[in-house]
This record gives sequence, structure tokens and C-alpha cells, in this order.
Amino acid sequence: MLSNKDKAVLERLLQKDELALREFYLEHKNALMEYLLRQLEYQDAEEVFQDSFIAFIEALRSFKGQASLKTFLYSIAKRKAIDKIRKKRVKKILFSHLPSHIVDSLAIVFLKDDLDKKHIAHKIEMILSKLPNDYALVLRLKYKEGYKVAEISEKVKLPFKATESLLFRARKAFIEKYSSYERQGLFTFEGTLR
Repeated sequence: MLSNKDKAVLERLLQKDELALREFYLEHKNALMEYLLRQLEYQDAEEVFQDSFIAFIEALRSFKGQASLKTFLYSIAKRKAIDKIRKKRVKKILFSHLPSHIVDSLAIVFLKDDLDKKHIAHKIEMILSKLPNDYALVLRLKYKEGYKVAEISEKVKLPFKATESLLFRARKAFIEKYSSYERQGLFTFEGTLR
């Protein structure tokens, strides 16, 4: 149940009272940032902090008053922090140098359910389809089919060192494109590009 103070603040926020928003922001910014810094590195915490306030403002119209405004803000921040942690973990494990069976088992630990796994797999395929063919080919051979660099070298008819270099550049291009799409919010929930 909302306190009288929260009811008054909510009403002012819904009327787009900038002073009320500034007061609410100043009242909660330090504690919320400290909360996020216990879970995230500074840069990530700052990003989640900003995203949380924006999401809070956007969600106010549908807020039903089941909790205090502070609790509502923190629940949004908590979900966003969890999403950030999950995305970072997934990126770390996707292109590590670990054997594929270990990567698969780690993915199962970090991804909540089959829907998450399918979502990530679809995103990966979309990014691969946007890369030059030689990059996509060596990444598929290495990470999907489990070939060693020497075997990939034979398949693509390149010297071993050239194949290693190609694989390095392909990983780098994949990570840059994936990160860019994530930052720009170009993935929809289904994993397709907007």
C-alpha cells in the first residue's frame, strides 16, 4: 500500500512535474547507485542506474501501488542488473577458448531456461549472417562443429597461422557487432533485428 507521501509524489510524477522527478531522483540516487555497485562494475552500474530511472518513469502509468515507489524503482533496477550480469556472462563464455562441451555446460548454468538458450542461439545466428562469409565459416567450424584450428586450416585451405589470424579477427568482429546491436537495442525479444 502506498504511503500518503508516495501517493502525492506519484500524482506529481504522473502530471510530469519535473521538480517532483528531480526531488525523487536526488532522494534515491546515492542509495540506488550503492546498491548497484555491490553487484556491478562502476560503468555497468552507471548504465543500469540510468536505464532503471528511465524504465521507472515509463512504467509509472501502469504502476498499481502494490509497493512503495522506492521498492518499485529497486525492483526495476534489480531486473536490469540481472540482465546486465547475464549478458556479460554469456558474452564471456560464448567465445572463450574452452572446449565446446564445457562452454555448453556453462551456458546451461547461466541461462535460465530453454527459451533463453534459443534466444541467444538465434541472436548468434543473426550476427553470423551479418559477418563476411569467411568469418562466419571459421566461427561455425570452431564453435558449432568443434574443429581444431589445424582442421579448419585444412578445410579453408589456408596456412595454420593465417587461419589463427582469421579466427582472431572473426571473433573480434563478432563481439563488436554483437555488442553494437545490444547497445543500440536492435534485438527484439524474439532475437530478430528491428
